[in-house]
Amino acid sequence: MNKATLALLSFAVALVACGKKDAAELTGAAPVTQAAAAPAPSVEPAPSPSAEPSAEQREAEQKRQLMAYAEMEDRYINDPRAQWATAAKASSSFGEATPPASATESRAWKATGAVDGSEWQNNQQDIGFDWLDLDFAKPVRATEVRIVVPHGDGVEAISKLELRDVDGKLHTVWSDISDVKRDKRGARTWFVRSFEKTTFQARGVKLTIANNVERGYKGVDAVQLVGD
Repeated sequence: MNKATLALLSFAVALVACGKKDAAELTGAAPVTQAAAAPAPSVEPAPSPSAEPSAEQREAEQKRQLMAYAEMEDRYINDPRAQWATAAKASSSFGEATPPASATESRAWKATGAVDGSEWQNNQQDIGFDWLDLDFAKPVRATEVRIVVPHGDGVEAISKLELRDVDGKLHTVWSDISDVKRDKRGARTWFVRSFEKTTFQARGVKLTIANNVERGYKGVDAVQLVGD
């Protein structure tokens, strides 16, 4: 191909390019350019499944729970505002005649004194109601009652708390379905109910148990009356 032919081809190509540019300017169309590739969407890494606690971690958590239980019991047992029952009577007691031949023969005395593992048990598993009535040495304006239930047996069946004043009159301070569950951290479950300070001097606590709410025999190791 000679120089004249090459020159002619170059002129033709330039003429065609010039024609496309003029057409774009006349129509107002933007010159065609290659679109930039859109950036790929970022993908968050999938969260890794939480690791199961190790045996050491489970053991440490169990010890923390036991320590919290011990601190709770120590606070209750050594509360200077709390006193333990000195005498008791009950509607029934496991293994004895109902009613007992005399108050001194009643096994309700097992619910008196401090926590010691000796418990009163009722004599019904799912029939009717039972009650435990306790006396305290010092009349107080009460703010709380604490009932120690061995192994939590029957804690959900406690249905009413009454305080007896110095004249022998009973005053209901709580009556409902128990929301306290067995405390699996220790050998006892504490049923605790707080209320506004009484306007009267309380010297007794009577607790009522609905036997069919929780089947089986119900027990009480000790009861505290808290107040000034």
